[in-house]
Amino acid sequence: MVAFTNSIKSLLNAGLGWLYPEICQLCGAARATPAEGYVCAGCRAKVRFIEPPFCQRCGRPFEGDIITPFECSNCREMEWHSHSARSAVVARDPVLEVIHRYKYQRALWFEPFLADLLIRSAGPAIAGAQLIVPVPLYPTKEREREFNQAERLARRLGAATGLPVNKGLLRRVLPTRTQTQLTRVERLANVRNAFAMRNGQRLNGERVILLDDVFTTGATTSACARVLTTAGAGEVWVWTVARGI
Repeated sequence: MVAFTNSIKSLLNAGLGWLYPEICQLCGAARATPAEGYVCAGCRAKVRFIEPPFCQRCGRPFEGDIITPFECSNCREMEWHSHSARSAVVARDPVLEVIHRYKYQRALWFEPFLADLLIRSAGPAIAGAQLIVPVPLYPTKEREREFNQAERLARRLGAATGLPVNKGLLRRVLPTRTQTQLTRVERLANVRNAFAMRNGQRLNGERVILLDDVFTTGATTSACARVLTTAGAGEVWVWTVARGI
């Protein structure tokens, strides 16, 4: 069975290689394979992984020689409903360009690259979690986009860690405006009542990984975490691929 699966993967990669030459889809100058998400080593080297020091609550990275755990001033003013938030990398190019093309231009060949960033950081850090829940899209938006990027990345993380993924637990009940051009206050108001549990489902103290692609102000994930904790989640740990700073 394993050999058969590997053969299928080889055939698929060969097909991709025929459709898309093995050239980096960012710089267009170096070799990059389908397994690498068509992102070459040179472009990967520009990615900044988030390492300590960072805020223990929201995961925002800081410069300097901070050696003790700390909570940033922004978090002291916020009412977070998640236990913590972490991200794999800083939200800047080339990652931002990849995410934009992945989400809005359906450049799904970048998915292995984004999933690799997430798995490398989140994989070792989520021991003890019991469930992965992707942030849902509103049904109309998902039909327009033809996929939910959080769900696809959640499946990748679940396959790498052995954690179950439940895409049917949360639903988005309001067609909210795009968050990108809104202030923090507007973002909080925009998603405050946008999510609900599906069909009155309940949790029983589970530690949940809430997954999304980008963390900016945390408004969306906090709104989701509030619904999950109200429904019985023990703790909600937010993970995203990228973190705005």
